[in-house]
Amino acid sequence: MTALAPATPEELVAFRRLIDEWLSSESAASGAIMGVEFIEDEHRWLVRMKGEDKSVITVWLTLGQRTLHYETYFMPAPEDNVEACWEYLLRCSARLYGMRFAIGPEDAVYLMGQMPLSAVDRDELDRIVGSAYAYSEQYFRSAMTIGFATRFRA
Repeated sequence: MTALAPATPEELVAFRRLIDEWLSSESAASGAIMGVEFIEDEHRWLVRMKGEDKSVITVWLTLGQRTLHYETYFMPAPEDNVEACWEYLLRCSARLYGMRFAIGPEDAVYLMGQMPLSAVDRDELDRIVGSAYAYSEQYFRSAMTIGFATRFRA
């Protein structure tokens, strides 16, 4: 298995430009994107979108030397039916394309993925952000109902 070669500084500038331009055009064309921030020292974008079941969906895109990492905070750690909630999310993960459910800081649930920089283009950026939005909307209500059953019954 061969390791991915790190991008040159020039290639990283080109990828940053590609992502900036895509986000700019999507923000102008889409009513779903509420805002975009860039954190220079982390090479990281925060893309906030207006959801329906989940009111705000934030996707982080992090440009590395070899990969583009992407993630979104999905929900806090479940309080009720913990095993059933994890089982539900694991079963959902098997149906996802390019993302997976993962446990993050404070045992919160995230949707995560990454791809080699060589695969990053406008279509893939659209798929990444669109998938994060679609999966959040599709699975959020059920996961919250399972993992926070006591609150939903009240």
